Amino acid sequence: MGQDEVLTVRGLRKRYRGRRGVQANDGIDLDVRAGQVVGLLGHNGAGKTTLVNQVVGLVLPDEGTIVLDGIDAVARPGQARARASIQAQANVPITGLTPRLAIELVGRLRGGERSAVRTRAGELIEALDLGPWADTRAEKVSGGIARLTAFAMTVVQPGRLVVLDEPTNDVDPVRRRLLWQQIRRLADEGAGVLLVTHNVREAERVVDRLAVLDHGVVLAAGTPAGLTASRQGTLTVELDLLPGATVTWPDGVVARGSSRLRESGSVPAEDAAEVVRWAQRQVHQGAIERYSLVPASLEDVYVELVEDERRDAPAEEVAA
Repeated sequence: MGQDEVLTVRGLRKRYRGRRGVQANDGIDLDVRAGQVVGLLGHNGAGKTTLVNQVVGLVLPDEGTIVLDGIDAVARPGQARARASIQAQANVPITGLTPRLAIELVGRLRGGERSAVRTRAGELIEALDLGPWADTRAEKVSGGIARLTAFAMTVVQPGRLVVLDEPTNDVDPVRRRLLWQQIRRLADEGAGVLLVTHNVREAERVVDRLAVLDHGVVLAAGTPAGLTASRQGTLTVELDLLPGATVTWPDGVVARGSSRLRESGSVPAEDAAEVVRWAQRQVHQGAIERYSLVPASLEDVYVELVEDERRDAPAEEVAA
C-alpha cells in the first residue's frame, strides 16, 4: 500500500445466507487515495452499502482484503474504524440536541480540542447555510437540515477516510451545491473520500475517479473523462413531450430511455443539425414542449453499462 493510498480493497466477496442466498459483493477491487473523491455509483441494491459496511468494520467479508490507512480492517476492524468517518444513509438521532451541539459533541468525542472544534463547527454551519437552524432543537428541523447536520458531524474531525453514503438525500438544490463544495474541499485538504451515490450528474462535478457497481460487481472504473471517452462524438437528445403526444425518432437516433413525458436518445455529432430541424418541427406540430442536445455524459455511460449487464445476466439472477 503506497503512502498516499488510504483504502485498498481486493477480491471482496459477501453473500447473505438467507433463503435466496444473495451475492451482495462479488470480487470487488477498489482504491481511494489521499486527496481523491472516489464515487461509487449504483442503483439501490447494487451492493454499495454492503461494501461500505465492510470497509468500516460493521460486516465481515466472506473473502478478500481491506486495508484502511495501513490497517487490516478485516483482522482489526476497531482500529481501522477509528481512522474513518462515515455518514450512513440513516441520520444519527440527535433528539434533545441542537445541530451546533451535535456537531461539537462528535468533534470532541473524536479527540478534537474544544476551541478548534467550536471554530470548525462554526465554519461548517456557515458554509452549509445552517445558521438559522444551528441552535434549534433537532426535533424542529427538516429532513434536509438533519442531513446536512449529519454531514457536518462526520467531517468536523475527519478521519483519513471519509465515507459518505448518499449525503445529498433530502437536501434542497441550493444547499446541495454548498454540500458538494465541502465534499470537494475535504479531499483538497488531504482526506480520501468514498462517495456512495446514485446522483450521477451531480457527483460528476466533484469526483476524481468512479466505480460503477451492479449486482455486486464493478462494471467499470476510471476517471470521468476516461469512462466517457467511448462516447466522444456522440450527443444526447432529450425531449419533453406534451401530454398524450408520441414521437418516432428519425433515422440515426438510437433510443436510450423513455418515461411518461420524457424521451432520450443518442446521435452522432455530424447528424445533430438534422435532428435539431426534426425536433423543431415536432415543437411546431405540438408533439414536444422542448428539446436539448448535450454531449454524452457520465450518466449516459452509467445507464448503458447497467442495461448491458442486465441484458447479459441470467434470468434467474437476483440483484444484491
